[in-house]
Amino acid sequence: MSTAPETSAVPRPDLPLAADEVTMLRAFVNYYRATILRQCEGLSVEQLRTPHPPSTMTLAGMLKHLAYVEDVWFSVRLLGNEPTPPWDTVDWSADRDWDWNSALAETPEELAAGFRDAVAASERILDQVLAESAARQEPALDRLTVRPGRRGRISLRWILVHMVEEYSRHAGHADLLREALDGATDL
Repeated sequence: MSTAPETSAVPRPDLPLAADEVTMLRAFVNYYRATILRQCEGLSVEQLRTPHPPSTMTLAGMLKHLAYVEDVWFSVRLLGNEPTPPWDTVDWSADRDWDWNSALAETPEELAAGFRDAVAASERILDQVLAESAARQEPALDRLTVRPGRRGRISLRWILVHMVEEYSRHAGHADLLREALDGATDL
């Protein structure tokens, strides 16, 4: 079994041991975002498209799914924007796993770029919301989404905690997929 390369092109932030709530939540989200990229680093298109049966989950699909998650929670739900391309034209009723399935037709470079672009957009939104809240002297994490969920409007705190959960769950999946592909661990 191999271990992680000594160096990675994907830096992973150090997690603070003590920090304010916003800093702590963002650090964990960013840590797991980097972990997902590290799990995909250096893999061929075939490897990114390879599931580990009986699951149909692939690392390619995971990258695209997480790009979608970024857009939905920060831009669509939090700010109330319409979905950005490619999500704006998807017929989810025809394929509810479109994000996972359509990823199989993309290159590693396209998938990584789409993921990085979605993360950068989310970070810009977070910076904007934090600045607006500071200017109003309001607690940023208590800001509610413009678009409600099934049970109502959701706080930014809930979104960030959910993002830690979403990413850490998928990072565990990615650990298993990567180890099954080439034996790499400790990424």
